[in-house]
Amino acid sequence: MKYGRHFAIVAVLIVIGSIVAYVLLESIYALPLAASEEADGIDALFRGHFILISFLFALVVVFLLYSVVVFRRRPDEPEDVEGDHFHGHTGLEIVWTIIPLMLVVVFGVWGARLLTDIIAPDEDEITINVVGQQWSWRFEYPEHGDITSDELVLPVHQPVRLEMTSIDVLHSFWVPEFRVKQDLVPGQIHELRITPTDEGDYKTRCAEICGTSHAYMISDVRVVSEDDFEAWVEESSTSIAELEPVERGLTWSQQFGCTGCHSPDGTALAGPTWQGLFGSEVQLASGETVLVDEEYIRNSILMPNDQLHAGFGPNIMPQNFEELFAEEEAKYDGEVSIIDDLIVYIQSLSE
Repeated sequence: MKYGRHFAIVAVLIVIGSIVAYVLLESIYALPLAASEEADGIDALFRGHFILISFLFALVVVFLLYSVVVFRRRPDEPEDVEGDHFHGHTGLEIVWTIIPLMLVVVFGVWGARLLTDIIAPDEDEITINVVGQQWSWRFEYPEHGDITSDELVLPVHQPVRLEMTSIDVLHSFWVPEFRVKQDLVPGQIHELRITPTDEGDYKTRCAEICGTSHAYMISDVRVVSEDDFEAWVEESSTSIAELEPVERGLTWSQQFGCTGCHSPDGTALAGPTWQGLFGSEVQLASGETVLVDEEYIRNSILMPNDQLHAGFGPNIMPQNFEELFAEEEAKYDGEVSIIDDLIVYIQSLSE
């Protein structure tokens, strides 16, 4: 065959180029630790794409470079000598239309079957509620005594159904090691299923730009043994009404997302830090200076746009804390006052 030798060389170079390109893709786009059952199938789909991309890249580049190097015009060849002219090859065009179409169908079916497996209910799954808000996460355990936490604690190898919503803007729940991700839409309930496989500490991030402190919307995720999970449930089941006001205030600040905007240690966030705030004098956006006392804190939480702290814009804080607090307080038959506990906690950060 006239070009048989060339095709053989090109075939070998394509294999080598594909391997090199795949290794580079695997190193450049290295996937994090796989820590869930769902991750295995998703990683396999990623690698399938990497293999196909590497092959197609090598197929184009090798033919291009080989032609440029091997079939270039030599200095001793006459300039008026031209290669064969052709305008198409019906068989080749049919092949490079059908094969990509088949590949698209294969990857589409692969992805659809994987998605079906990921969202399929499990009869042994437990339900955890996830609430996203600017800029924090809240996790509720309705099957474990209505525990509320600002960290997500999961028992290893336990199928989990996350029932998710947002109370303000779009958010997106994402733990890279679990691979799966779910958008949270205000007023809607969405589901995400995870079965963690590796004990350890992870982070959940918001993968949807949601405002000023989007980058700081991070919460701890802990995957623990079954025994450790039961111990955590028992420890967390202590009624919040039994805690001291300062401890309750800390708990409320985490539960209602206050720590997403107000740091307790002086760190600059979307709102003024609570460290040293109580008893100090602050300048308002109106130019007025006021003393930070109980009345000011109460008003700032329940009517946040009334006395804006200078340097911070309006409508950043939720406007419905009074309603949310009343709903939560009803669970404790009037034994607690969330706003009073928060004031005591903020005051403790100035002592």
